[in-house]
Amino acid sequence: MSLLWQCAIVLAVVAASAANEGTSNNFNVDCEKHSIKVTWKVSPELVEHAARLFLGHCVPSTFSVLPTGEGMATFHYNLNGCAIKKRVTCKKHIYSTSLTYRPNRKPKPAVISHHIKCVYIRPEGWIPPFLIPAYGSAEGHGGLVFHMALLNEDLTGLAKSSLFPLGSFIPIWAAVDQKDHQPLLLLLEECVAATTPELQSASLVYPIITNKGCLADGKTGNSRFLPRYHSSAILLYLQSFKFALGEEVYIHCKLVAWDPEVFDIEKKACHYIKETGEWELLDDPSQSDLCKCCDSSCKPRLKRGVDSEPQGLVQNSVLGPLTIVENSETRIPSEFVKYPTVEQGW
Repeated sequence: MSLLWQCAIVLAVVAASAANEGTSNNFNVDCEKHSIKVTWKVSPELVEHAARLFLGHCVPSTFSVLPTGEGMATFHYNLNGCAIKKRVTCKKHIYSTSLTYRPNRKPKPAVISHHIKCVYIRPEGWIPPFLIPAYGSAEGHGGLVFHMALLNEDLTGLAKSSLFPLGSFIPIWAAVDQKDHQPLLLLLEECVAATTPELQSASLVYPIITNKGCLADGKTGNSRFLPRYHSSAILLYLQSFKFALGEEVYIHCKLVAWDPEVFDIEKKACHYIKETGEWELLDDPSQSDLCKCCDSSCKPRLKRGVDSEPQGLVQNSVLGPLTIVENSETRIPSEFVKYPTVEQGW
């Protein structure tokens, strides 16, 4: 990320939305090379509630009481921590989170909330780590890091444009950095398109992947998964759709890291093969019976101890904005669709 840092816009965008309008914005944001540092001066009334101050889901790294009786909370964390969201566009890497005071536990809303954002210019020629040959040796410690990005037409690097004619294909790449973990399988459990970077109850959405890994858009259109080049990465070849034509669209996905040797009706990647009229399991077509539930409901039978069973490591990711535009010349009948090949040597 050193090259990324050299080209960084050290930009902290702060959009304050406080229920307590008398609260001033006494905080500072530093977008550092690999981390973010936020210092927040809070009123004397909040000093005794310092444990309810959060950056994302992280409490202050340090907290001190000033001579004035006010408190100074410092948050200094890695950009990949604290549930900080990363979004990759054609020109930028954007990290965003919230600085909040929550006197009550969720789901009750925060009393004070400020939007924090760090924006970095994407270096020329930058490609995601899993597209670099020989990358993926197990080294380092800490939690998993998930990635998601738009690829170019021939799958050799990142897309140079976020504009897609209706009917053309949008190659979407997602991966998990294994670090010191054993081999992992990356799955897209759910994906929807929306016109907002954050999903809300009133958001208008277009379902792409539903039912625990079923590529629903592949049955109505020509979308499908491409063969994997590594178990820890997945390629979605998404055909652009009519939803929100001409508007900015965001792709919201739930990424799950799972055991590559274990598939079930809740842990799978299924796409619809129009030539056969059947659903197929991407990673092992011989187990495609696991995909039969895609036309109904992929919920397992309740069994004793189900709450204690491992559910995999999960990350919600958002990709965009991208824009789909009307262009009748790009609509391709399914019988003429040619899917790109994926080389194992990436």
